[in-house]
Amino acid sequence: METKTVKVPNVGCDGCVNTIESEVGALPGVISVDGNSETKLITIQWERPADWSSIQHKMVAIDYAPDEA
Repeated sequence: METKTVKVPNVGCDGCVNTIESEVGALPGVISVDGNSETKLITIQWERPADWSSIQHKMVAIDYAPDEA
């Protein structure tokens, strides 16, 4: 299992976090998605067949691109 925490600048409210949690959480292999609208941090846990590339692609597609800086 892998875990990654990223900052998502577009997160502005709990609704944004809920969207990320439901959309990314629906990907096969994603175990959990936990976000905080105040810190704009999203923590994702996954295992195969999910990988970071597919998770990141989904986040970009729903307009919540993670900040990799």
